[in-house]
Amino acid sequence: MALIVQKYGGSSVANAEKLKIVAKRVIDTVNEGNQVVVVLSAPAGMTDELTRKAKEISSNPCKREMDVLLATGEQISISLFSMALKDMGQDAISFTAYQIGIITDTKHTKAKIQSINSDKIKEQLNLGKVVVIAGFQGITENNDITTLGRGGSDTTGVALGAALSADEIEICTDVDGIYTADPRIVKNARKIDNISYEEMLELAGSGSKVLHLRSIEIAAKYGLKIHLRTTFQKEKGTIVKEEDETMEKSVVRGIGHSKNEAKITITGVPDEPGIAAKIFSEISKENVNVDIIIQNLGEQGKNDISFTVPSSDFDRARKVSLEIKNNLNAKEVISNESIGKVAIVGVGMKSNPGVAATMFKTLADANINILMISTSEIKVACIINANDVDKAVEVLHKAFNLGKEIE
Repeated sequence: MALIVQKYGGSSVANAEKLKIVAKRVIDTVNEGNQVVVVLSAPAGMTDELTRKAKEISSNPCKREMDVLLATGEQISISLFSMALKDMGQDAISFTAYQIGIITDTKHTKAKIQSINSDKIKEQLNLGKVVVIAGFQGITENNDITTLGRGGSDTTGVALGAALSADEIEICTDVDGIYTADPRIVKNARKIDNISYEEMLELAGSGSKVLHLRSIEIAAKYGLKIHLRTTFQKEKGTIVKEEDETMEKSVVRGIGHSKNEAKITITGVPDEPGIAAKIFSEISKENVNVDIIIQNLGEQGKNDISFTVPSSDFDRARKVSLEIKNNLNAKEVISNESIGKVAIVGVGMKSNPGVAATMFKTLADANINILMISTSEIKVACIINANDVDKAVEVLHKAFNLGKEIE
């Protein structure tokens, strides 16, 4: 008897009709001789609606209270879903993170899972029940509710898979797999059958929202395969797994992009040892995710330091940057919220020189200006103007021959 963890996103549980379709799918999985743990997100749009309600009360809501508020969305999903399963003849029980013990750190709105107590889950599975668990949420050692950040239900699903030594983890959503580029931008984008953890991490870090970054990190740490597939069809999706030799046949496997980027530059920073450490130590205290960092050597012992952050972190990053500027007696803080990122990713890039040059020439031929560059062994990312992102994705997809023939 296999143990399968299935995670369903908000669009899959958006209304009663969809809940019943998903419930039927879960029952089919049980009838195939499997034990099933289901992880659910809040119904589509509910987290945004709850956030709007909070902003009506306060322009800067307390993070602890935001977590208490946002965690309610998943509770609605799990209770209704358990009702649906029982109504269809399948015994089930729902649990919040508090009830089973998903312990996190204390970083409200962006908490990280530290441990999971799987005893209660196993006990209920052995009684023949489907166990339905709220994604996205956790609890601190002091019993404060936390949330894991956007896409956190993916992380819950994979973390539970690790804690339970699951035979299979399915992330079921409204897309049928990972594509060579966003199909909404590139009409002939191809679905990728298998992709490595490393490639998926880079794509997720470059803007792909199909899988949450931390869920991939956990899967890679424990060697867990993730099957990303659509909720409402039976066909195979994309398997995220350890790298194999077939993955190197394609130099570039996919194009990632993001329009939710912001750039901050602190000018006139003293050119002294330890200054960069001091700056980014202060920024990290605000739980801001910094992506690309560039330091330009100036004159008279002064430098300019530029860095990019997600748009969601911009206000906090700018606020702390202004404080840093004053503390260091730097010149000014310049910000740009109209930037985006495009990246090429592929394990085959490790042994194929000239890939970056092809990317830069392709963007230049399309009259797209590169503002910043970041590289790794299997990725080259460029910061560009946000208005150029779609065009950049299209021309790069074509330049690296990633498309399929359109019939």
